[in-house]
Amino acid sequence: MKIKNKTGMSLDAFVECIKSGHFGSKIHGHWDIECIGLDGSIKWTDKIENMVVNAGLNHILSAVLAAGTQITAWFVGLTAATPTPAAADTMASHAGWAEVHTEYSQGTRPAFTPGSVASQSVDNSASKAQFSITGTVTVGGAFLVSNSTKNGTTGTLFSIGPFSGGNRALINGDTLNVQATFTQADDGV
Repeated sequence: MKIKNKTGMSLDAFVECIKSGHFGSKIHGHWDIECIGLDGSIKWTDKIENMVVNAGLNHILSAVLAAGTQITAWFVGLTAATPTPAAADTMASHAGWAEVHTEYSQGTRPAFTPGSVASQSVDNSASKAQFSITGTVTVGGAFLVSNSTKNGTTGTLFSIGPFSGGNRALINGDTLNVQATFTQADDGV
């Protein structure tokens, strides 16, 4: 009788945990963007709270739990004005946004070079992605992808987000520094 009672109590607690949603984890991307003018002064700063898209979430599950292939190189891209990201976005299909790809001098998308993972967080603060602007362009956000090719439509899209302050104008001579920080935490704490 005591065993049955203990089992029932454990099952009730388990069901209560499921109902309250205290299982799982959340991954979050926070980006800090800084625009430096030709004279070296900060023209503006902005932030992005980005979405990790389904393809990015699937990659995490594949590489960590299903013996899938790990992607070891990631790159930062810029979106044109007024991006509308969607969870189902991929590099081959993203109707809500376009990439800015001709208005900076780097031959490829700048690399995302992360430091060490600590306290469930990783960032590229020691080596920010840098864009040397060569024309006049309006940007609206940024994304992380496994393909370095400017305007490339292959590779795994990991995350994307619009600037918190809306569209931003860039001109020839501006430099955009992009720092991305990704954190993961249990969603029950």
